[in-house]
Amino acid sequence: MRIHGKGGSVRTVLLDDRGYVALLKLYLARFGYTTGPLFRASINGAGGPLSYDAAHHRWQTYCATSGVEIDIHQLRHSHATELINAGVSSEAVRRRLGHASAETTQLYALLDDKVAAEIRAARRRRDQATR
Repeated sequence: MRIHGKGGSVRTVLLDDRGYVALLKLYLARFGYTTGPLFRASINGAGGPLSYDAAHHRWQTYCATSGVEIDIHQLRHSHATELINAGVSSEAVRRRLGHASAETTQLYALLDDKVAAEIRAARRRRDQATR
């Protein structure tokens, strides 16, 4: 999936979890998606691409509903930390995050373990609630 990021950068996000890919396919089929932005700004899904501010607002709503206090940008941090802790090379993580500099990626690897634990706990709660 291509993401248009800050500064006009375009990043590729790999969807390597079969469960998430299945959910995405279901979402695409349900809404008759053929082309254009995947997450759209308007309520009926016919609008333009979702802005960072709109995504951030939605994220805050989801967190408030679930009782979790995690900033949207911490998702990137936790993802990079989990990859590095799992033994993925920092070069592979750098490419995945779209960083030009290896030093930037190293900052992501320094995420506080407490935040990473909060995110894992939120995932477990979500998974248990959907069973």
